Order: sequence, then C-alpha cells, then structure tokens
Amino acid sequence: MSRTATEIATQPACWRRAAESAAGFDGLPRPGERVAVTGCGTSWFMAIAYAALREAAGQGETDAFASSEFPVGRTYDRVVAVTRSGTTTEVLELLARLRGTVRTVALTADAGTPVVDVADEVAVLDWADEESVVQTRFATTALAFLRAGLGDVPGVKSVADAAVDAELAVTEPLPDAVLAAEQWTFLGRGWTYGLALEAGLKMREAAGAWTEAYPAMEYRHGPVSITAPGRVAWVFGALPEGLAADVSAAGGTLVAHVAADPLADLIRAQRLAVALAESRGFDPDHPRNLSRSVILP
Repeated sequence: MSRTATEIATQPACWRRAAESAAGFDGLPRPGERVAVTGCGTSWFMAIAYAALREAAGQGETDAFASSEFPVGRTYDRVVAVTRSGTTTEVLELLARLRGTVRTVALTADAGTPVVDVADEVAVLDWADEESVVQTRFATTALAFLRAGLGDVPGVKSVADAAVDAELAVTEPLPDAVLAAEQWTFLGRGWTYGLALEAGLKMREAAGAWTEAYPAMEYRHGPVSITAPGRVAWVFGALPEGLAADVSAAGGTLVAHVAADPLADLIRAQRLAVALAESRGFDPDHPRNLSRSVILP
C-alpha cells in the first residue's frame, strides 16, 4: 500500500481530533467579521469550500483567493491562511504584507516553519501532517477544523457525522465503471464546488488523469458536451434536478452519493486517484513534476 493510501485511511480520526481542537482555539473568525481565506493549490480549494460554508452559516461575508492573487487593497477583519508545509512562498509573502494591517491566522502542519513568525495566530494540526507530496488528510482536516468552528450550518452535517460517513468511504469498493473510465468531470454547488475542484486536482496530480470541475448548474452550459460512454460525471452533495437525465442521455456514468457528507465523498475521489495512478504504473507518493512545497527563489 502506498503512503498516500495509508494517509487517506486515517481521515475519520483526524477529523474528530480537528473538531476537538477547534473547540479550544480562540483564533477563528468571529460571527459578523469580514473574512478572507487564502492558500495555494489544494489549500485554496479548501478556502473556497470554507468561505461558502461560513456564508451559508450566516456568519459574515467571506471571500477566498489564491495567495498569489490576493487583493491586498481590500479591507478585512481577519485573514485565514492554510499552508500544510508552512513554507509556501506566496503565502508567506502575503502574510508579511498584511502584518500590522489585519489580524491573520494560519493553519499548518508544522510548528517549526516560517509561517509561525508571520501570522498573528497559528493552529498547528501536526497530527494530520503527511509524508506524501499529494495532499489528502491535511487538507480535509484543515477544512474540518474550520467547519467545526462554525457550529451548526443549515443543511450540513456535523463534523462528527461526517467522520462516520468517512469510515465507509475509506473501505467501500469503488465501482468498476468509475475505475475504468477515461475521463471524469466533478461537479458541486455552494461549498462543494471547492471539493469538486480538489477532486479534479487530485486525479491530475496523482495519475495525470483527464479531469474537469465546474459548478453543478454550469454543467448544461458546455461541460455536458464532453460526456459520453466511458466518461464520468461525479456530483458532490445534492443532485440538481434533471442532471441525472442529462448524463444518461449523453451516455455517461453518474456518481452521486447524496446521502453521504460531501467531504467524506471526497475520500472516494482520493482513493480513485491512487488506484488510477497505480494502474498506470505511476507512484502516487511521488507524482511527476511536483514537490511537497513550492518555494520560489
């Protein structure tokens, strides 16, 4: 078993610990604050998901930006940065620019990295750190931590319930049609759009797969044209009315675990990425052209 697969399987326990830790952490955004969330790659997609969750919870305007594209001229009450390594250049440069102008909090896996010196407050989720290059459990644990800090979100399960769903997601066999497909399109609405983006990235990183991701209601506005036999449309969360019929009419395979928490469903996509990588002779622990942290000269 690859190291990535081993780390994927630990996510239910990581999420439960994240919920416990969030309850004792005082640096999370307060209701009513105007907040921006930032990160790079996978961390940016988790930021997109959290921003939508926070607004759905009615806790205040929340934006999400890639750190390299952050609008430093805007006014926020708090900026949340997600960085597994604590060394990502764009995140560190942004936090340094914001220092003294806005309250910042960083989520990281390593307390001995530079982000600790540039953020006002730091939540260290070191139990979710990873050896693999491709992020899986740290990203979802960071989102679980932020999500737990929101309390009740209408229409969204608790982190504890999500962890229960995750236990099934780490063991349930993946469908043969999904494993054998040649192309995968991931779809989501609201906070699950960030998960769709992350699922597509995971497949590209680990397996070099042909994947795309869109807001679910945008599927009819172009992406449906790519659907065909041997291709998958995977929906995170609620299934929009009529979408199943559209996929069927195009000859595609629909994947929709509507009863499962969408974050738990992301685990299935992670497992698919590993399985596909291994079937193609790739090493999911050491994907092509990637490093664990992007540190610019």
